[in-house]
Amino acid sequence: MTETANKGNSGTERWLLQTERFSVERVWQELPNNQRRQRQVIRHPGAVVIVPMVDNDHVCLIENYRVAVGRRLLELPAGTLDAGEDPLKAAVRELMEETGYREGTWSLLQSFFVSPGILDERMHLFLAKGLEPGPPAREPGEDIRNVVVPWQEAMAMVQRGDIEDAKTLVGLLLVASRLRV
Repeated sequence: MTETANKGNSGTERWLLQTERFSVERVWQELPNNQRRQRQVIRHPGAVVIVPMVDNDHVCLIENYRVAVGRRLLELPAGTLDAGEDPLKAAVRELMEETGYREGTWSLLQSFFVSPGILDERMHLFLAKGLEPGPPAREPGEDIRNVVVPWQEAMAMVQRGDIEDAKTLVGLLLVASRLRV
């Protein structure tokens, strides 16, 4: 664990951990009764998630090995924003890197917080249509496989519990409710 010398109001270390992608900070919450309580908050630069419609009836999911849960999950393509990066540019980059799909028309559907009880990560959800296939440019060590399925099968996967990733559930269900794909 890396701690910095940045002192908060309590006189103790404010930054508890600094990593390449996120940090953990000690913060104080002001309570209505003039008291305070200490909390730990994960600071994250934000991320993008893409619902890639490869045609009117098919969506591209990815099967991705996730170390945190020790298994492969079905997900929508997604990725972390670089510092100061425009979310649309990040979404285009991530879709091409993870799946190989590119071009098309893009629309921002909604931004949302992933787990605001402990994390400030804001995800930006995009819908991509009219995509052209191409070779992916996956990062070394990424264990990803494209899974193109009919839209109705993706909805059945949600209903059966085959999809357990929250950003994927949000993305698929939001598109289904708003656009009636």
